Amino acid sequence: MSAAATPAAAEIAGSRRTLITVSVMLASIMQALDNTIANVALPRIQGSVSATQDQMAWVLTSYIVAAAIMTPLSGWLAGQIGRKKVFLYSVAGFTAASMLCGLAQSLPQIVLARLLQGLCGAALVPLSQAVLLDINPPARHARAMAVWVMGVTLGPIIGPALGGWLTDNYNWRWVFYINVPFGILAFLGILSFLPEAATAKSRFDFFGFTALSLGIAALQIMLDRGQLKDWFSSTEIWIEAVIAAVAFYLFVIHMLTTTEQRFVSPALFKDRNFLTGNVFIFIVGMVLFATLALLPPLLQDLLNYPTITTGLVTAPRGIGTLAAMFIVGRLMGKVDIRLIIGTGFALTAVSSWQMTGFDLQMDSATVVWSGLSQGLGTGFVYVPLAAAAFATLSPALRNEGTAIFSLTRNLGSSIGISVVNTLLTRNTQIMHATLGEHVTRYSPVLRAQLPGGGSPSLRTLAGLNATVTEQATMIAYNNDFKLMMVLSLAAIPLVLLLRKGGRSVEPVHIE
Repeated sequence: MSAAATPAAAEIAGSRRTLITVSVMLASIMQALDNTIANVALPRIQGSVSATQDQMAWVLTSYIVAAAIMTPLSGWLAGQIGRKKVFLYSVAGFTAASMLCGLAQSLPQIVLARLLQGLCGAALVPLSQAVLLDINPPARHARAMAVWVMGVTLGPIIGPALGGWLTDNYNWRWVFYINVPFGILAFLGILSFLPEAATAKSRFDFFGFTALSLGIAALQIMLDRGQLKDWFSSTEIWIEAVIAAVAFYLFVIHMLTTTEQRFVSPALFKDRNFLTGNVFIFIVGMVLFATLALLPPLLQDLLNYPTITTGLVTAPRGIGTLAAMFIVGRLMGKVDIRLIIGTGFALTAVSSWQMTGFDLQMDSATVVWSGLSQGLGTGFVYVPLAAAAFATLSPALRNEGTAIFSLTRNLGSSIGISVVNTLLTRNTQIMHATLGEHVTRYSPVLRAQLPGGGSPSLRTLAGLNATVTEQATMIAYNNDFKLMMVLSLAAIPLVLLLRKGGRSVEPVHIE
């Protein structure tokens, strides 16, 4: 990096560093929040625009696919026109798209606005990570990444509760309008305080970008619509799967064999810490976001929690991450980083084990304590991982690296959510059939509960079927949490692939 283009971290005054951090994190939280905040408003939006459930799925799919395609492109754009310009264009575009989402009067309008929102917001999270790494000296990287992790994890956690509150008390349009004032503040802060980074112009690898974009788009659409279309019994899913497989194959072959400028540099994957960090962040994405996708419907549909109460009992997960932020910030450099990350996965496994004991009669304290454990575990993994993955990576590759890091996390969360939702549906059906074998209208236990030992009425049988369905669904949820526990335990031995941490991790010097 050019010293003229980007001041060394030591040269940035503490007050200016704080203002930059607040500005870029405001933008990141805004984008992370929009991953989940619109979900609870979908039924209201559906009624407002008179759409079917299949059509409404595109409101979420359009955003996810656009963000996934644009995420790897953000690193290249930052090298061409400068990180600050990309940040400003992204914040302005995301804020304008949010306004358009709120003003939409038809389904095509809101889908197009969400598409624009995804395209503009994709760069915010990876570039905020790159900025925080650049404006802080190596000794402060762990604390900087702790702040970044808080932003990208708190957004999805508080999104459903905030979206529900806005929808219930105001209107579904405020789920999008709320971004506007924060977007304006973030834009002004970045414009005023963020220094411009050095540019590294390169030829655009059109073939590599097209292959990667096609692969990501096809995979994301397949994952998002698979459950709705009953997976591989649908021709659409087969087409998307084939396109994804062929596109990813062509992208990898092209990246490894071409002698010209590549869209994604193979040098990224020669760094062992960065490569291992991507494996870990994929697992974190699967476990964290799959759990976040499971809990709201469990609490609201099975335990009849209001949306606001659901948000309150899941909030301790954020408190746990906040506590981990302070603890890890003091442990980094003193304790082997592999031990910290291994402890984090162990805590995450413990929280998933606690969730396997959820039942229909549990109180909210059970949810609170398991969420607190998972928040601690996520912080212990995510914070040092975000620092260690880039500790030995060349600063010239940082924009590109943070984009791939965010893309890997997003792919992990998409795959995790699709897997747990599919298993939830199928295991509910299996468990309903299994439990139903022992509950019939001729059951002596059932007849003993009826006056005079007579035959049960249709109303009684309907109520009995509903009870069996609830129990079957609860068991299916428990099985999903068991899978999360197994994934967390399986990740622990992989920490040995990281270079020995603590003081021996090579610092990143900003030239």
